[in-house]
Amino acid sequence: MKESLNYYYNLNISEVLKYNEIYYFKLNNQEYYFVPLKRQEKELTDILAVSEELKSRHIFVHALIPNIFNTVITNVYNTNYCLLMPYGDTKEEITLPALISFNKSLVLNSLKSNLYRLSWANLWSQKIDYFEYQISELGKDKELILNSFSYYIGLGENAISYVNNATLKYKPTPSDKICLSHRRIGFPNYKLNYLNPLSFIFDLEVRDLAEFLKSAFFANEDTLSYLKEALKSNTYSIYSLSLLYGRLLYPTYYFDLYERIMNNEESEELLLPILEKAPKYELFLKEAYLEISKYAPIDRIEWLLKKEL
Repeated sequence: MKESLNYYYNLNISEVLKYNEIYYFKLNNQEYYFVPLKRQEKELTDILAVSEELKSRHIFVHALIPNIFNTVITNVYNTNYCLLMPYGDTKEEITLPALISFNKSLVLNSLKSNLYRLSWANLWSQKIDYFEYQISELGKDKELILNSFSYYIGLGENAISYVNNATLKYKPTPSDKICLSHRRIGFPNYKLNYLNPLSFIFDLEVRDLAEFLKSAFFANEDTLSYLKEALKSNTYSIYSLSLLYGRLLYPTYYFDLYERIMNNEESEELLLPILEKAPKYELFLKEAYLEISKYAPIDRIEWLLKKEL
């Protein structure tokens, strides 16, 4: 890979390290990451435009470096890659207030964007249908998945129903803007991933908040305190709060890991901490409902409200 990077970017690199699918090197004390492109080319055009608009507003994100052919896509070993030059300290943590502020930095304009994520419920339904087909064909030797799959499919279907009901019952208000968001964020929420433009999408503001909260929960954080902080510092409509709760219901934390396991990228044993915390997460969902309902009369989920705190 060192020779390919030297050729395509005209960089004199002495050493290239690899972590999973990502290549890393340093040059003149600057970090670089050579990462597989997992976005469509039409999305990449919008990603570059978003990066430029942010830069014009003095909001800096990691730069996508063009190669000697003046394109940001480089094909090596039949895989498309992009070269990222990170901005700032990649190990610096993005706090919840900074996350909320960043979401507001750019909203979707009247032009169509290839980065806009439409109906969550439809996307989730399609994904669940695929998972159910996949496990029937390929999951026979995955004991932990087989023993937990039905529970998380049920939780996912509960979330789909909740979001569908909310979108029928409530309509977006002017405050429900489609904001700059991320495909997924974690906890701790480091700049290395958060400022990566290849993760940018446009979605409702509560998307990033929900994923932050779920990730914080499984990192053993006081997640309810983060939720309280977000609710106090922002004015969310009943539409957004309903979708926030629906997204908290939907188990991305399980399905993301499920996909990596089925693709033989991760060990099935990594599911154990998630499975062990399932009862506690149900209690968190009850506490989250009680907290959110102080701000808006979102719909109840009776089986969760019957859980003993």
